[in-house]
Amino acid sequence: MMPGSSVPAQPDFLPTTRQEMLKLGWEELDILLVNGDAYVDHPAFGVSLLGRWLIANGFRVGIIAQPRWDILDDLQRMGRPRLFAGVGAGALDSMLAHYTAFRKARRDDAYTPGGVSGARPNRACIVYANLLRRAFPGLFITLGGIEASLRRIAHYDFWTDKIRRSILLDSKADLLLYGMAERGILELARLLAHHTSHAKTSGASSRPFAPQRPGVHALLQIPGAAFACRPEELPELPSVLKLPSQEAIQSSPDALLEATTLLEKHVHQGHDTALHQTGNRLLVLTPPATPLTETEMDALYELPFARRAHPGYDKPIPAAEMIASSITSHRGCGGGCSFCSLALHQGRWISSRSKRSILDEVRRMSAIAHWQGVISDVGGPSANMWQATCARDKGIKGKHDPCRRASCLHPKICRFFQVDQQGQVSMLENIRSLPGVRHVRVASGVRFDLLLRDAQAAEGLIQGFVGGQLKLAPEHASDTVLHLMRKPSFAVFEQFLDLFQRQSARAGKQQFVVPYLMSGFPGCTEQDMTDLDHWLCGKGWRPQQVQCFVPTPGTMATAMYHAGKDPTGNPIYVARSDAQRLAQHRILIPNSREQGSEKKQNRAAKKRNVNKRGK
Repeated sequence: MMPGSSVPAQPDFLPTTRQEMLKLGWEELDILLVNGDAYVDHPAFGVSLLGRWLIANGFRVGIIAQPRWDILDDLQRMGRPRLFAGVGAGALDSMLAHYTAFRKARRDDAYTPGGVSGARPNRACIVYANLLRRAFPGLFITLGGIEASLRRIAHYDFWTDKIRRSILLDSKADLLLYGMAERGILELARLLAHHTSHAKTSGASSRPFAPQRPGVHALLQIPGAAFACRPEELPELPSVLKLPSQEAIQSSPDALLEATTLLEKHVHQGHDTALHQTGNRLLVLTPPATPLTETEMDALYELPFARRAHPGYDKPIPAAEMIASSITSHRGCGGGCSFCSLALHQGRWISSRSKRSILDEVRRMSAIAHWQGVISDVGGPSANMWQATCARDKGIKGKHDPCRRASCLHPKICRFFQVDQQGQVSMLENIRSLPGVRHVRVASGVRFDLLLRDAQAAEGLIQGFVGGQLKLAPEHASDTVLHLMRKPSFAVFEQFLDLFQRQSARAGKQQFVVPYLMSGFPGCTEQDMTDLDHWLCGKGWRPQQVQCFVPTPGTMATAMYHAGKDPTGNPIYVARSDAQRLAQHRILIPNSREQGSEKKQNRAAKKRNVNKRGK
């Protein structure tokens, strides 16, 4: 904000039109956030979270959700923002949102009104950033969100089967904020506000297309950021982490394995600045932002979210309905599964809210009209890691040694990883005892290997907070594949199944485990899938939740897929072609949609050939 200006009050909804902006008494925006999802004012949606966070810190923020990309009108309807525009593709990488594991177009989009696909472009960050360049020449533009975060350096792109350079360079944005961006975006806003104020005070040009821009020294102070510069512009730094160059990654798949390993190290250990050469430019990655404290998490999630979609929509948004009665208790995941983007985006360190803050949120929810009295979920990326800490940070011997683990839970649970799971069950019981609350469920994906460590917590969770079905992610039955996934051995899952059945019977409840399973993972063979199928048949299970592995940018599993090697460099089998991947998938799902689509395409091709012969 400008010196002396007042802090704006939190509106019912962040403005999305000029009329809404003027009703708030705002003549202009400080920051414009452009996003590929519909606008739902709920803390589970990143753009809403950041928007309200910035307003709480004194900035006027507007949102343009799912703008059309063939004209500039949508982006320009609130005018040019004073400081910068932030761009995000949405809750998913836009390519993943648009295409199945077999590269077929999806017909639905849970983050769009009516659930219909097509409201955002492919590679949304690049498209939106280029539109903003045309709409507001010279405006400072930053990328953020999952699409930008996972594509921050040269990466393998499954949809083109090629190595693509950093999305920052392709978008021609000025900055990229990776990971959870509250600290980074606030520092950027303050930095640009200072530069704008200084430019006006010093009499520098105030033309909108010639703003004063922060230099390399200033950008280095923004946590969790990536920017490009000439090598000679970078000052001498005390220590750096050098990543393989874009050219090295393009010429050798092994270099992608090395880059991914180092990038994981940068996220989990990161006190150094990472450098990534790309052509004659240097991509600079500042150290990741430190996780939010409990006090900061409470303040963030206690902001006055409307907890519903913007009233301008005339059709329901499926994702909004799914999370309407859910509560975020923490963020981050110590699991570090090799295929999961969360490890590289949110990190392994857990940031938790206090019990008081969570209970207060339930009280606010119970006062909302049409409240049903049901909390559908309390958790985070993994349900039972609330208040988890690393004992190395509490003075235990070895805390000064850098952690070299890629996972807190694999190959076995780290002795320093501490979590009070009974405390979480107690918190759930406190929620259930509040007036107006009828049911409390946990649906965030329980880490069963962690829950097995605490019999009392397991009893309380299974008997009291499973709504008939508990979704778990064993992923596979092959210990070889599970090791590559950084998941616990299958014997651990079987041990938990026995516990689940005993505790459900003791509670007099008929409850079921719904397993998430994966086909086509790097290192997985058709024999591995056949063995999994035999186990399922022995249990009388017919799985519905089977996902064929999708190599999403940035993950270790994707690097393994591209290189055909495990992280140590040993060759592994990779089902690379669609035919090989479909063969594995059909072992568990013989009548999959993909199979039907393929048959339909084959029939269409035969018809075209008949027509050609007839002509």
